[in-house]
Amino acid sequence: MKYVDEFRDPVKAQTLAREIRGLLAGIVRAKQRPLQIMEVCGGHTHSIFRYGIQQLLPDSVEFVHGPGCPVCVLPMGRVDDCVALAERPEVIFTTFVDAMRVPGSMISLLHSKAEGADVRMVYSPLDALKLARENPSREVIFFGLGFETTMPSTAMTVLQAHAEALSNFSLFCNHITIIPTIKAILDSPDLQLDGFLGPGHVSMVIGTRPFDFIAQHYGKPITIAGFEPLDVLQSMWMVLKQIAEGRCEVENQYARIVPEAGNAAALDAIQEVFELREFFEWRGLGSIDHSGVRVREAYAEFDAERRFSIPNLKIADPKSCQCGEVLKGVIKPHQCKVFGSACTPETPLGSLMVSSEGACAAYYQYGRIDTSGLRKKAVAA
Repeated sequence: MKYVDEFRDPVKAQTLAREIRGLLAGIVRAKQRPLQIMEVCGGHTHSIFRYGIQQLLPDSVEFVHGPGCPVCVLPMGRVDDCVALAERPEVIFTTFVDAMRVPGSMISLLHSKAEGADVRMVYSPLDALKLARENPSREVIFFGLGFETTMPSTAMTVLQAHAEALSNFSLFCNHITIIPTIKAILDSPDLQLDGFLGPGHVSMVIGTRPFDFIAQHYGKPITIAGFEPLDVLQSMWMVLKQIAEGRCEVENQYARIVPEAGNAAALDAIQEVFELREFFEWRGLGSIDHSGVRVREAYAEFDAERRFSIPNLKIADPKSCQCGEVLKGVIKPHQCKVFGSACTPETPLGSLMVSSEGACAAYYQYGRIDTSGLRKKAVAA
Protein backbone atom coordinates (compact mmCIF):
# COMPACT_ATOMS: atom_id res chain seq x y z
CA MET A 1 0.00 0.00 0.00
CA LYS A 2 1.50 3.32 -1.05
CA TYR A 3 2.70 5.51 1.84
CA VAL A 4 2.63 2.50 4.20
CA ASP A 5 4.74 -0.29 2.67
CA GLU A 6 7.77 1.97 2.31
CA PHE A 7 7.73 2.49 6.09
CA ARG A 8 7.76 -1.28 6.68
CA ASP A 9 10.68 -2.25 4.46
CA PRO A 10 12.60 -5.06 6.26
CA VAL A 11 15.89 -4.29 4.48
CA LYS A 12 15.79 -0.67 5.62
CA ALA A 13 14.82 -1.83 9.11
CA GLN A 14 17.92 -4.04 9.31
CA THR A 15 20.07 -1.16 8.04
CA LEU A 16 18.72 1.14 10.75
CA ALA A 17 19.25 -1.57 13.37
CA ARG A 18 22.91 -1.87 12.30
CA GLU A 19 23.33 1.91 12.49
CA ILE A 20 21.83 1.89 15.99
CA ARG A 21 24.20 -0.87 17.10
CA GLY A 22 27.10 1.17 15.73
CA LEU A 23 26.04 4.25 17.67
CA LEU A 24 25.60 2.28 20.88
CA ALA A 25 29.09 0.83 20.56
CA GLY A 26 30.51 4.34 20.84
CA ILE A 27 28.41 5.51 23.81
CA VAL A 28 30.31 4.89 27.06
CA ARG A 29 27.15 5.10 29.17
CA ALA A 30 25.56 2.27 27.18
CA LYS A 31 28.39 -0.06 28.19
CA GLN A 32 27.68 0.53 31.88
CA ARG A 33 23.89 0.06 31.82
CA PRO A 34 21.09 -0.08 29.22
CA LEU A 35 20.07 3.35 27.95
CA GLN A 36 16.48 4.09 28.94
CA ILE A 37 14.44 5.69 26.14
CA MET A 38 10.81 6.44 26.98
CA GLU A 39 8.18 6.28 24.27
CA VAL A 40 5.50 8.58 25.66
CA CYS A 41 2.65 7.45 23.43
CA GLY A 42 0.82 4.14 23.80
CA GLY A 43 0.56 3.97 20.01
CA HIS A 44 4.34 3.67 19.90
CA THR A 45 4.27 0.93 22.53
CA HIS A 46 1.97 -1.17 20.37
CA SER A 47 4.09 -0.53 17.26
CA ILE A 48 7.22 -1.62 19.13
CA PHE A 49 5.62 -4.91 20.16
CA ARG A 50 3.62 -5.55 17.01
CA TYR A 51 6.70 -5.29 14.78
CA GLY A 52 9.23 -6.80 17.20
CA ILE A 53 11.35 -3.65 17.27
CA GLN A 54 12.88 -4.32 20.69
CA GLN A 55 14.12 -7.69 19.41
CA LEU A 56 15.98 -5.89 16.60
CA LEU A 57 17.97 -3.83 19.07
CA PRO A 58 20.80 -4.84 21.42
CA ASP A 59 20.35 -5.15 25.18
CA SER A 60 22.27 -1.89 25.69
CA VAL A 61 19.13 0.12 24.87
CA GLU A 62 15.69 -0.36 26.37
CA PHE A 63 12.25 1.09 25.72
CA VAL A 64 10.47 2.50 28.77
CA HIS A 65 6.71 2.71 28.35
CA GLY A 66 5.23 6.09 29.25
CA PRO A 67 1.78 7.36 30.30
CA GLY A 68 0.57 8.39 26.85
CA CYS A 69 -2.59 6.27 26.88
CA PRO A 70 -5.50 8.57 27.85
CA VAL A 71 -7.88 5.75 28.72
CA CYS A 72 -5.24 4.10 30.92
CA VAL A 73 -4.75 7.12 33.17
CA LEU A 74 -8.43 7.59 34.04
CA PRO A 75 -8.78 7.21 37.82
CA MET A 76 -11.45 4.87 39.14
CA GLY A 77 -13.41 7.76 40.61
CA ARG A 78 -13.93 9.34 37.19
CA VAL A 79 -15.15 6.00 35.80
CA ASP A 80 -17.60 5.82 38.70
CA ASP A 81 -18.80 9.32 37.77
CA CYS A 82 -19.44 8.08 34.23
CA VAL A 83 -21.48 5.16 35.54
CA ALA A 84 -23.49 7.50 37.79
CA LEU A 85 -24.31 9.72 34.82
CA ALA A 86 -25.10 6.76 32.55
CA GLU A 87 -27.54 5.28 35.06
CA ARG A 88 -29.72 8.39 35.06
CA PRO A 89 -32.96 7.38 33.26
CA GLU A 90 -33.09 10.50 31.08
CA VAL A 91 -29.49 10.11 29.83
CA ILE A 92 -27.97 8.58 26.71
CA PHE A 93 -24.29 8.25 27.63
CA THR A 94 -21.88 8.09 24.67
CA THR A 95 -18.23 7.10 24.65
CA PHE A 96 -15.43 5.52 22.64
CA VAL A 97 -15.16 1.74 22.80
CA ASP A 98 -11.95 1.62 24.89
CA ALA A 99 -13.55 3.54 27.72
CA MET A 100 -16.49 1.14 28.01
CA ARG A 101 -14.40 -1.63 29.58
CA VAL A 102 -12.25 0.42 31.96
CA PRO A 103 -13.04 -0.85 35.47
CA GLY A 104 -14.45 1.48 38.09
CA SER A 105 -14.55 0.65 41.78
CA MET A 106 -17.65 -1.51 41.27
CA ILE A 107 -18.49 -1.88 37.56
CA SER A 108 -17.50 -0.58 34.14
CA LEU A 109 -19.67 1.27 31.64
CA LEU A 110 -20.04 -2.00 29.74
CA HIS A 111 -21.46 -3.68 32.85
CA SER A 112 -23.71 -0.67 33.40
CA LYS A 113 -25.00 -1.05 29.84
CA ALA A 114 -25.66 -4.76 30.46
CA GLU A 115 -27.70 -3.79 33.51
CA GLY A 116 -29.91 -1.47 31.48
CA ALA A 117 -28.17 1.90 31.25
CA ASP A 118 -28.34 3.54 27.82
CA VAL A 119 -24.61 3.55 27.03
CA ARG A 120 -23.72 3.82 23.35
CA MET A 121 -20.41 3.51 21.54
CA VAL A 122 -19.59 6.33 19.12
CA TYR A 123 -16.72 6.92 16.71
CA SER A 124 -16.79 10.72 17.01
CA PRO A 125 -18.29 13.38 19.27
CA LEU A 126 -20.33 14.40 16.23
CA ASP A 127 -22.10 11.03 16.52
CA ALA A 128 -23.22 12.11 19.99
CA LEU A 129 -24.40 15.43 18.58
CA LYS A 130 -26.46 13.57 16.00
CA LEU A 131 -28.06 11.49 18.77
CA ALA A 132 -28.98 14.72 20.57
CA ARG A 133 -30.74 16.00 17.45
CA GLU A 134 -32.59 12.72 17.00
CA ASN A 135 -33.60 12.40 20.68
CA PRO A 136 -34.75 15.87 21.81
CA SER A 137 -36.49 14.44 24.91
CA ARG A 138 -33.27 12.76 26.19
CA GLU A 139 -30.07 14.20 27.65
CA VAL A 140 -27.10 13.10 25.53
CA ILE A 141 -23.73 13.19 27.30
CA PHE A 142 -20.44 12.69 25.47
CA PHE A 143 -17.53 11.34 27.51
CA GLY A 144 -14.68 13.52 26.25
CA LEU A 145 -11.25 12.07 26.93
CA GLY A 146 -7.80 12.05 25.43
CA PHE A 147 -4.76 14.30 25.13
CA GLU A 148 -4.54 17.28 22.80
CA THR A 149 -5.01 14.83 19.92
CA THR A 150 -8.76 14.52 20.50
CA MET A 151 -9.43 17.89 22.15
CA PRO A 152 -10.04 19.76 18.87
CA SER A 153 -12.84 17.47 17.69
CA THR A 154 -14.54 17.72 21.09
CA ALA A 155 -14.14 21.52 21.15
CA MET A 156 -15.54 21.89 17.65
CA THR A 157 -18.49 19.70 18.60
CA VAL A 158 -19.28 21.97 21.54
CA LEU A 159 -19.05 24.98 19.21
CA GLN A 160 -21.45 23.27 16.80
CA ALA A 161 -23.87 22.45 19.63
CA HIS A 162 -23.72 26.11 20.67
CA ALA A 163 -24.39 27.26 17.10
CA GLU A 164 -27.43 24.96 16.89
CA ALA A 165 -28.59 25.80 20.44
CA LEU A 166 -28.88 22.09 21.27
CA SER A 167 -29.99 22.23 24.86
CA ASN A 168 -29.92 18.45 25.42
CA PHE A 169 -26.22 17.91 24.61
CA SER A 170 -23.41 18.09 27.19
CA LEU A 171 -19.81 17.04 27.65
CA PHE A 172 -18.29 15.15 30.58
CA CYS A 173 -14.80 16.53 30.09
CA ASN A 174 -11.79 14.39 31.00
CA HIS A 175 -9.33 15.73 28.46
CA ILE A 176 -5.73 15.90 29.67
CA THR A 177 -2.51 17.64 28.64
CA ILE A 178 0.80 16.01 27.84
CA ILE A 179 3.40 18.59 28.91
CA PRO A 180 2.73 18.65 32.71
CA THR A 181 2.66 14.86 32.63
CA ILE A 182 6.12 14.57 31.09
CA LYS A 183 7.41 17.14 33.57
CA ALA A 184 5.99 15.09 36.47
CA ILE A 185 7.79 12.02 35.13
CA LEU A 186 11.08 13.90 34.75
CA ASP A 187 10.75 15.12 38.34
CA SER A 188 10.19 11.57 39.60
CA PRO A 189 13.15 10.16 41.56
CA ASP A 190 12.24 6.61 40.50
CA LEU A 191 13.38 6.98 36.90
CA GLN A 192 16.69 7.50 35.15
CA LEU A 193 15.73 8.35 31.59
CA ASP A 194 18.23 9.08 28.82
CA GLY A 195 15.87 10.33 26.12
CA PHE A 196 12.37 10.39 24.67
CA LEU A 197 10.42 9.38 21.60
CA GLY A 198 7.86 12.19 21.48
CA PRO A 199 4.14 11.63 20.78
CA GLY A 200 3.41 12.08 17.09
CA HIS A 201 -0.37 12.52 17.28
CA VAL A 202 -0.27 15.09 20.08
CA SER A 203 2.52 16.97 18.29
CA MET A 204 0.37 17.12 15.15
CA VAL A 205 -1.85 19.50 17.16
CA ILE A 206 0.53 21.35 19.51
CA GLY A 207 3.69 21.26 17.36
CA THR A 208 7.25 20.66 18.53
CA ARG A 209 7.98 23.86 20.47
CA PRO A 210 6.20 22.87 23.71
CA PHE A 211 8.76 20.07 24.15
CA ASP A 212 11.75 22.46 24.22
CA PHE A 213 11.86 22.34 28.03
CA ILE A 214 12.81 18.66 27.95
CA ALA A 215 16.06 19.45 26.16
CA GLN A 216 16.74 22.90 27.60
CA HIS A 217 15.86 22.40 31.29
CA TYR A 218 16.26 18.66 31.80
CA GLY A 219 19.08 17.96 29.33
CA LYS A 220 17.27 15.06 27.62
CA PRO A 221 17.15 14.55 23.85
CA ILE A 222 13.74 14.00 22.27
CA THR A 223 12.61 13.05 18.78
CA ILE A 224 8.99 13.40 17.68
CA ALA A 225 8.26 9.98 16.18
CA GLY A 226 5.86 8.48 13.67
CA PHE A 227 4.19 5.12 14.22
CA GLU A 228 5.39 2.80 11.48
CA PRO A 229 8.34 0.49 12.28
CA LEU A 230 10.85 2.52 10.26
CA ASP A 231 9.58 5.69 11.96
CA VAL A 232 10.30 4.22 15.39
CA LEU A 233 13.70 2.86 14.40
CA GLN A 234 14.79 6.11 12.74
CA SER A 235 13.58 8.09 15.77
CA MET A 236 15.56 5.85 18.10
CA TRP A 237 18.63 6.34 15.87
CA MET A 238 18.13 10.13 16.03
CA VAL A 239 17.90 10.13 19.84
CA LEU A 240 20.99 7.92 20.18
CA LYS A 241 22.91 10.10 17.72
CA GLN A 242 22.18 13.10 19.95
CA ILE A 243 23.47 11.18 22.97
CA ALA A 244 26.58 10.07 21.07
CA GLU A 245 27.30 13.66 19.98
CA GLY A 246 26.52 15.18 23.38
CA ARG A 247 23.51 17.15 22.07
CA CYS A 248 20.09 17.74 23.65
CA GLU A 249 17.56 19.00 21.13
CA VAL A 250 13.98 18.54 19.95
CA GLU A 251 14.11 16.83 16.57
CA ASN A 252 11.16 16.01 14.33
CA GLN A 253 11.28 12.66 12.56
CA TYR A 254 7.53 12.89 11.83
CA ALA A 255 7.87 16.09 9.81
CA ARG A 256 5.57 14.76 7.07
CA ILE A 257 2.71 15.18 9.57
CA VAL A 258 3.91 17.41 12.43
CA PRO A 259 4.48 21.16 11.85
CA GLU A 260 6.75 23.05 14.24
CA ALA A 261 3.97 25.46 15.26
CA GLY A 262 1.18 22.88 15.36
CA ASN A 263 -2.31 23.19 13.90
CA ALA A 264 -3.59 26.76 14.36
CA ALA A 265 -7.27 25.97 13.74
CA ALA A 266 -7.21 23.10 16.24
CA LEU A 267 -5.42 25.18 18.87
CA ASP A 268 -7.89 28.06 18.40
CA ALA A 269 -10.84 25.71 19.00
CA ILE A 270 -9.20 24.29 22.15
CA GLN A 271 -8.49 27.79 23.46
CA GLU A 272 -12.05 28.94 22.75
CA VAL A 273 -13.82 26.09 24.57
CA PHE A 274 -11.43 24.87 27.28
CA GLU A 275 -9.39 26.25 30.16
CA LEU A 276 -6.84 24.54 32.38
CA ARG A 277 -7.98 22.91 35.62
CA GLU A 278 -5.97 23.76 38.70
CA PHE A 279 -5.15 20.05 39.01
CA PHE A 280 -6.34 16.70 37.69
CA GLU A 281 -6.06 13.22 39.19
CA TRP A 282 -4.34 10.48 37.19
CA ARG A 283 -4.61 6.75 37.81
CA GLY A 284 -1.42 5.65 39.49
CA LEU A 285 0.24 9.06 39.17
CA GLY A 286 -1.82 11.09 41.63
CA SER A 287 -2.79 14.72 41.18
CA ILE A 288 -0.80 16.72 38.61
CA ASP A 289 -1.15 20.51 38.46
CA HIS A 290 -2.66 21.99 35.27
CA SER A 291 -2.74 18.59 33.59
CA GLY A 292 -6.41 18.62 32.61
CA VAL A 293 -8.91 20.98 31.03
CA ARG A 294 -12.52 21.91 31.73
CA VAL A 295 -15.24 23.72 29.80
CA ARG A 296 -15.08 27.50 30.00
CA GLU A 297 -17.85 29.46 31.70
CA ALA A 298 -18.99 30.78 28.31
CA TYR A 299 -20.05 27.24 27.38
CA ALA A 300 -21.20 26.11 30.84
CA GLU A 301 -24.57 24.99 29.45
CA PHE A 302 -22.72 22.15 27.69
CA ASP A 303 -20.74 21.05 30.77
CA ALA A 304 -22.15 17.85 32.31
CA GLU A 305 -20.23 18.49 35.54
CA ARG A 306 -22.18 21.71 36.00
CA ARG A 307 -25.54 20.34 34.82
CA PHE A 308 -25.67 17.06 36.74
CA SER A 309 -24.81 15.88 40.23
CA ILE A 310 -21.94 13.39 40.20
CA PRO A 311 -20.17 11.59 43.11
CA ASN A 312 -16.72 13.05 42.32
CA LEU A 313 -14.98 10.68 44.73
CA LYS A 314 -11.29 9.75 44.85
CA ILE A 315 -10.95 5.96 44.87
CA ALA A 316 -7.67 4.07 45.14
CA ASP A 317 -6.77 1.29 42.72
CA PRO A 318 -6.79 -2.31 44.01
CA LYS A 319 -3.61 -2.95 45.98
CA SER A 320 -2.73 -5.89 43.76
CA CYS A 321 -2.81 -3.71 40.61
CA GLN A 322 0.44 -1.94 39.72
CA CYS A 323 -0.83 0.27 36.90
CA GLY A 324 0.82 3.33 38.44
CA GLU A 325 4.30 1.79 38.39
CA VAL A 326 3.80 0.65 34.80
CA LEU A 327 2.53 4.08 33.71
CA LYS A 328 5.60 5.74 35.21
CA GLY A 329 7.92 3.21 33.58
CA VAL A 330 9.18 1.91 36.92
CA ILE A 331 8.26 -1.71 36.09
CA LYS A 332 7.34 -3.60 32.93
CA PRO A 333 3.79 -4.99 32.63
CA HIS A 334 4.86 -8.62 33.04
CA GLN A 335 6.51 -7.69 36.35
CA CYS A 336 3.12 -6.81 37.84
CA LYS A 337 2.09 -9.63 40.15
CA VAL A 338 -1.41 -9.97 38.62
CA PHE A 339 -0.43 -9.67 34.93
CA GLY A 340 -1.82 -12.56 32.90
CA SER A 341 -3.35 -14.21 35.95
CA ALA A 342 -5.95 -12.18 37.85
CA CYS A 343 -5.65 -9.42 35.23
CA THR A 344 -6.32 -10.33 31.59
CA PRO A 345 -8.16 -8.60 28.72
CA GLU A 346 -11.24 -10.67 29.63
CA THR A 347 -11.05 -9.86 33.36
CA PRO A 348 -9.09 -6.60 33.65
CA LEU A 349 -8.16 -5.18 37.03
CA GLY A 350 -6.42 -2.17 35.52
CA SER A 351 -7.07 0.07 32.55
CA LEU A 352 -3.72 -0.73 30.88
CA MET A 353 -5.03 -4.20 30.07
CA VAL A 354 -8.16 -2.74 28.42
CA SER A 355 -7.09 0.07 26.13
CA SER A 356 -5.87 -0.51 22.58
CA GLU A 357 -2.90 1.71 23.55
CA GLY A 358 -2.28 0.17 26.99
CA ALA A 359 1.17 -1.24 27.69
CA CYS A 360 -0.24 -4.32 29.44
CA ALA A 361 -2.50 -5.06 26.47
CA ALA A 362 0.52 -4.77 24.16
CA TYR A 363 2.56 -7.19 26.28
CA TYR A 364 -0.33 -9.63 26.50
CA GLN A 365 -1.11 -9.53 22.77
CA TYR A 366 2.36 -9.28 21.25
CA GLY A 367 4.85 -9.95 24.04
CA ARG A 368 5.13 -13.72 23.50
CA ILE A 369 5.04 -14.12 27.28
CA ASP A 370 3.92 -17.50 28.60
CA THR A 371 1.13 -16.58 31.01
CA SER A 372 0.22 -20.16 31.95
CA GLY A 373 2.77 -20.19 34.76
CA LEU A 374 1.51 -16.83 35.98
CA ARG A 375 -2.05 -18.17 36.15
CA LYS A 376 -0.92 -21.28 38.09
CA LYS A 377 1.02 -19.13 40.51
CA ALA A 378 -2.04 -16.91 41.11
CA VAL A 379 -4.27 -19.95 41.74
CA ALA A 380 -1.73 -21.42 44.17
CA ALA A 381 -1.55 -18.10 46.05
